[in-house]
Amino acid sequence: METASCDMMTQVTQLWSMLDEMAESTPESYHRFMQQQLEDAKQYCAPPEPHLCLQTHILDPNEKSLFINLCRWKRVPAPKSPTDPIPLSAGPLEEVSDKAELYSIIDIAYNPTVLQREENQAEMDHLIRLTFKYIEEHYNISLSHSYHIATFTLKGSLKRMKESLRGGPAPLFNKNIRNELTVDQMKHHLREEDHSNATLLLNKDVTQSKVHLIEEIASMELPEEAIIPAYELTIAKDANRKPLKIELKVELPKVSSVSECELSISRDDVIVEVPEKYKLQLDLPELVNEEATTATFNKGKGVLLITMPIL
Repeated sequence: METASCDMMTQVTQLWSMLDEMAESTPESYHRFMQQQLEDAKQYCAPPEPHLCLQTHILDPNEKSLFINLCRWKRVPAPKSPTDPIPLSAGPLEEVSDKAELYSIIDIAYNPTVLQREENQAEMDHLIRLTFKYIEEHYNISLSHSYHIATFTLKGSLKRMKESLRGGPAPLFNKNIRNELTVDQMKHHLREEDHSNATLLLNKDVTQSKVHLIEEIASMELPEEAIIPAYELTIAKDANRKPLKIELKVELPKVSSVSECELSISRDDVIVEVPEKYKLQLDLPELVNEEATTATFNKGKGVLLITMPIL
C-alpha cells in the first residue's frame, strides 16, 4: 500500500513539473491546454441524459415487458471508425413491480454521436438490433425481435437512471507513466485508456451499415451555462376537489422552435432542457401518467405547456 502511494505521489509530482515547464516555456500553449482540460472535465462530469425508450418483451426465462432506456453520455467514447465496435455503458437489469404490472428496465448509454443515427431509420434500427444482441448475450436472456419506441423518453425516474449508470466508464492512470512522456503523449495515453475501459458492443454476425465519420471540434470557449426558466405549476381538480391533472407552463423566450426543446417525464419528475439555454428539473407533487402526457409550444409567446394526467 505504501509503495502504491509513493508511486502515485511521484506521478503527481512529475505531472506538476511538466505543467510548470510548459507554463514557463510556452504560456500560450499552457493556457490553451488548461482551458481544454476544464472543458473536457466539464463534459466528462456531465451526467447521462435520456434519449429514447424502447419497449419489447423478454421471452425466456420468464416472459414479461422490458423497457430499454437509450441514453446520451459524453463520458462514453465514440467509435474510432464506422467499422469499429461501438462502446457503451450498461446498468443492471432491474425488475420492477408496479401495482399489478411486472416488468424489467435496463439503461444503456452511448456517445451522443452514435445516437445521431436515428436520423437514418435503417442505421438506428441496426443500432437497436446490436443493443438487443448485447443484452441477450450479457444477461443470458432471450428477447422478442419486435419493439416499439415509447412516447416518453425515459421509463422510471431520472435519479434511478443516473444511479444505474453510476458505475460506467471511468479513466485510469497508467502505472508506467515515465518522466520522458510529453504532455501531448500523456493526453493521448489517457484518451486511449478511457476508450479501453468502456464496454464494447461487438458487431459479429450483424451486417455493419456504412456511417459517415464525423469529427467534432470542441470550442476553446466554455459554453454558456443553462439557466432555470420561469415556470408555473398548477393542479387541476374536479368538482369533488379530486386532483385530475398537473399543468406546467414554462417560459422559454429564447426558443424559436419546439425542436430545440428536450422533454423527459417520469411518474414523479419532469425535465425540460434547451441545450446551453435553459434547464428545469422538478419533482412532481403527484404521480402522473407519463404515457398520456401531452406538450404544446406557443411559438408566439415562447411558452411550453405540459399537461400530465394524475394517476
